[in-house]
Amino acid sequence: MGDASQLPSGRSPLLSGKSGGSSATSLIPSPAGSARGSGGGAGASVSKRPSRTALPDKAVASLQQITASGVDAVVAQYATYEEYLDSHIHPRDMFYLEDVNLCRQLVELGCRGGTNEVLSREEFNQRKRAAETVRLQKHGLPKRLASEGRNLDMFPVLHALADREPMVRNGKLMCIVFIRDTNRIGQEVSGYIDYAWRLKTENFEVYFDQRKRLLPRSSDLSFYNWDTQTPTMNHTPNFQVISGEKGLLFKNKRDRKVINVDPEENPGDNSATKRVEIKTHEFMQAVIFDHLTRQKI
Repeated sequence: MGDASQLPSGRSPLLSGKSGGSSATSLIPSPAGSARGSGGGAGASVSKRPSRTALPDKAVASLQQITASGVDAVVAQYATYEEYLDSHIHPRDMFYLEDVNLCRQLVELGCRGGTNEVLSREEFNQRKRAAETVRLQKHGLPKRLASEGRNLDMFPVLHALADREPMVRNGKLMCIVFIRDTNRIGQEVSGYIDYAWRLKTENFEVYFDQRKRLLPRSSDLSFYNWDTQTPTMNHTPNFQVISGEKGLLFKNKRDRKVINVDPEENPGDNSATKRVEIKTHEFMQAVIFDHLTRQKI
């Protein structure tokens, strides 16, 4: 690690409020103050702040502004909650802590100065969904998201799908959902689901209401019944299925990028694709492959 003399002098863009409108101060005291923050070095763990089910007054006011203007500056500027947290991290924080995940946890817990309150993950996602609802209303499209108004805190997979629904519907995000579980007659099945295509072709409210279980079926990108050993593969309007020596690959038809679902391989050749495994009681196994296209359908 370098010494404190290598730190940039003066106030950073974050401190002066020029980066994304943030007025965040450093999580770490300046060299003239105490030596190190109590967070310790890299690898220290911080317990997460419990998500809040009710929005504070500030967030309610923001949602009212969304309704009036159709634009929420925060959710429009940051595609993900992690990008939003990064906007509050000072270079001095990274110099001392050397761990971006720890810095994000400290920001999320509110361990920084400044007057602006940091949104919780739940508040950020609620504002994302509210902004998408306004966008749909402006364009004369369906007024409600399928997940709107549902409390999915106890259902990690459905919660993750709800968080992604606005971006999937507007075409900025493509998701392939892998699910492995047993069907209604006890047979083990698994498959890869084109989330955008299923959203477009069926009513997802029954899944978010838990009236029906989301399971792969023979019309999805890939389906396999482990009891009958019956495999099927299908192209969708969003993905082309490629089966070969490298296993199962999915080629996005918009940007022509290939997604590799092999857990031992990199899911894609750029930072736009990531693999997210979700620990849940809902299914035997659940994995979401996120692919940012930033193109509207």
